[in-house]
Amino acid sequence: MGTDRMEAFSDGVIAILITIMVLDLRIPRETTLQALIPVVPVLLTYVLSFIYLGIYWNNHHHLLHVVRCVSGGMMWANLHLLFWLSLIPFTTGWMGENHFAPVPTAFYGVVLLMAAIAWWILQQRIIATQGEDSLLRQAIGTDWKGKLSPLLYLTAILLAAHAHWVSLGLYALVALLWLIPDRRIERVLAERAEAE
Repeated sequence: MGTDRMEAFSDGVIAILITIMVLDLRIPRETTLQALIPVVPVLLTYVLSFIYLGIYWNNHHHLLHVVRCVSGGMMWANLHLLFWLSLIPFTTGWMGENHFAPVPTAFYGVVLLMAAIAWWILQQRIIATQGEDSLLRQAIGTDWKGKLSPLLYLTAILLAAHAHWVSLGLYALVALLWLIPDRRIERVLAERAEAE
């Protein structure tokens, strides 16, 4: 089975999640800049979550370019990832509405951590299906960002009770790490094209 159906479904889910988040933004009734001050936390969490969903969407697109065929295990692993991503609008709203209170800030990190674990599981299912010599195994290499991200999420979760601003900084740092274009898959695909 090809990747088209899984990619289209995932694209649709991520598009809906972004739509849900933007619909949760409340428009101030007043027309002054001061009216925006109470909604700044909500806007900031929206921007951070939009970036995270964009990163997952972009990386998912690249990931599926090295998949030859989709197995049932890969489909379930993909649904597992989408489940955790589907909680991002809820945690975004909860954290923003409560002005980065410790518990919502920690819970936001739990969702990010679980999405990262689900991403790793999806990668492992693809490798298990396509073999250790698969393009994905070659592209991942040491995967320092994939190993560092969960550690930073866990640190942020643990710090949320006493230093929630540090937690937010760590969430933003991980997003910045992944915003830097990751050319591993593109490089492996280019090398394969040259060899053919």
